[in-house]
Amino acid sequence: MDDVTGIGLQRHRLARRGFMMTSVMTGFSLATTTVEAQAIHTDTKGLVAGAAQIPVSDGHLPGYAARPDGAGPFPTILVIEEVFGVNAYLQDVCRRFAKLGYLAVAPEIYARIADLSKITNDDEIGRVIAQSRDSQIMSDLDATAAWATQHHGDPARLGVAGFCRGGRDVWLYAAHNPHLKAAVSWYGVLDGKTSAIQPQTALDVADKILCPLLGLYGSEDVFNPVPMIHQAEAKAKAAGKTVEIVIYPDTPHGFHADYRPSYREAAAKDSWRRALAWFKRYDVA
Repeated sequence: MDDVTGIGLQRHRLARRGFMMTSVMTGFSLATTTVEAQAIHTDTKGLVAGAAQIPVSDGHLPGYAARPDGAGPFPTILVIEEVFGVNAYLQDVCRRFAKLGYLAVAPEIYARIADLSKITNDDEIGRVIAQSRDSQIMSDLDATAAWATQHHGDPARLGVAGFCRGGRDVWLYAAHNPHLKAAVSWYGVLDGKTSAIQPQTALDVADKILCPLLGLYGSEDVFNPVPMIHQAEAKAKAAGKTVEIVIYPDTPHGFHADYRPSYREAAAKDSWRRALAWFKRYDVA
């Protein structure tokens, strides 16, 4: 195995034990109906960035990580994907954080089930998501945080950020990990079907979160009606939790994803500014 950096970031070849699919996506997700030119391109100058292998209970989980070139320890952000794999956009988000002094790492949380980069059918994507165990995702995020600690991350300054389905997982992880300092959910799906392996929605755990959470939503989000967003906020605040919800007017779901038609530049930039301020306010930065 080639170790590019000496700190656990690997060049292309990834362990396969225990997984059906292990590739880290290097291009845009084929699962996205319409892909446009990415609005933001973040280079690797001054960074250590590349594919990572994260030890988990049954093998090694592939992922992508970026950090400043230096010893650290650096404040750490776990970045949780949408449902399109750790694609070029997610990798760029990691580099954006790294340029600001963070170690950012995005694990491929669906790699055991399928390679989402090769799925183009929405129904097939849905079946993959339905097979994912929330308990496994929580465990994998714990393992990712542990990996970060061993690779120049500061365990005392740990945050989590996620988008869409990953934003939903942000709510769940904020109710799971007592060591988190802060969480940011971009249009995290609040409701939906439950099952034996996905027993709770984000709305269900809104009153159980263990760290301050910033929720960033659009008023025209078809997955998150505005009354439901306010319901989650009210439930968390009634339980004494620190939650701030921002709802951008005339803005759809996926407004931060700068490779899709849903991208809205003004909301994306403002939400990024708010996220950085949130992490700074609650001692992740």
